[in-house]
Order: sequence, then structure tokens, then C-alpha cells
Amino acid sequence: MTSEFQPPYVPLAGLDQSLKTRGFALISAADVRQWLPATPDELQELHRGWNDLPADGYLKDGGHYRRRRHSCFEVRGEQVQQAPHRAHWQPLEYNALHGGMQRLFEPMDPALVARPVWPRLLGRVGAVVSALRGEQPWFVEAHAFRIDTTDGIGRPTPEGAHRDGVDLVAVFMLERHLIKGGESRVFEANGPAGQRFTLLEPWSLLLLDDQRVIHESTPIQPLQAEGFGWRDTLVLTYRSGGFQGD
Repeated sequence: MTSEFQPPYVPLAGLDQSLKTRGFALISAADVRQWLPATPDELQELHRGWNDLPADGYLKDGGHYRRRRHSCFEVRGEQVQQAPHRAHWQPLEYNALHGGMQRLFEPMDPALVARPVWPRLLGRVGAVVSALRGEQPWFVEAHAFRIDTTDGIGRPTPEGAHRDGVDLVAVFMLERHLIKGGESRVFEANGPAGQRFTLLEPWSLLLLDDQRVIHESTPIQPLQAEGFGWRDTLVLTYRSGGFQGD
């Protein structure tokens, strides 16, 4: 039996204040649906795209546990426009394992990003980072991740505790299927304080002020010794001034 630290959710009214004072905020699934707003059916339709994610061919640790897609968008208030497809790039400063590489992933399913809930979701998170940093255009990278137990364990953050080099990171938990582990850990970037918890609810949300905190998720394992499981997330990063690598 494993212990799980329950997420310290904040009410929607306290979202902005939590980001400003603690550098992160956790929102329950019910509040996320109200906040977007979105129906359970709309969110379920989005999640169906995770059953068709190509393997990540760039893992330097030799693993086969990560599948993903990646697309970029520009968010200007309520206006959301998809940017031309491009490689994902991070400097070594923020990703010691995979930084400095031009990693070109398959784009997100056009049918998925054409759904009305998609621009609503990106715009809503954009309003949060605008409240934190001021109204401006945001350059958004969207990552659809499935971490599975093909190798016995799966590593959501093989690079370890890190920052992403952006203004805001949004991690939507979509599904945990027959796994244990996958604990989220958030630490002050320039201090000793930290917090750990396990995101369990489908479509609960972790928001991170990337300039103030570092984060990681622990490896996952199957619930049964010979079993197979996975962890699905949607990760959005919001950056001012342009995409990394421009």
C-alpha cells in the first residue's frame, strides 16, 4: 500500500492570490469545469485524442515509456490562433537531459484543436497569466503526454526537478489508469519550502508560476507486478515575447 498526499485545492476565488503568494495553485475538477466553462462530455471528447499519441523518439535514457504530440498557439485575450508547426526547443539551463535539441513531434490532432472547448481552455489559462504578469500576447506550447509502464516504470519528468523557462505552466491531469506513484512536487526556486501531492481527479489542474517554483513528478509503476498502466496529462506553457528558440 502506498500513501498519497491529497492535493491542497484552492477555491476559484483564491486562484490568483495563491499564484501570487505561493507560486502555484491547484484547482479541483469540478471547479475547472465551472471555470472554463466546459461540460464533462466536452472534456471527454478532448481526452480521446490521447489514444493516438506517437512514441517519443528523443528519450536520452533509452526508455520507451513516453508518447506525445506538440503544437503551438498564440493567445491574445480571447483570440487563439494556431502557429505554424515547429520543433520544441529548450536550453540546457532548463532541461539538462533534453535541452539544446530540436525535437520535432507530431502535431496535435486537427479535429481536437478545432473543438470549441479548445480555444476556450487556452484563453482561460491565458487570462490567469495575464492577471499575474499583465495583459499581453502569450506564446503557448501544448503537449499531450501519455506516460506508461512499458519499461516497468514510466518517468513523467526524466529531467528531474526543473523550470521550463516560461511564465506559466498549466498541468491538467486527464487520467491515471492502473498505476501507483506519479506524485507531484513543487519547490521554491530560491528557498527551502516545498509541497507534495498526488493529482487524482480527471481534469484537475495544477498552475505554476515558472519564475518562482521548480517542479517534478515521481515515476509511475503498474498497480500489479505484471500489469500495465498509464498517466495522461495535458501540459500548456505560456511565455511572453515569443517561443523559446526564436
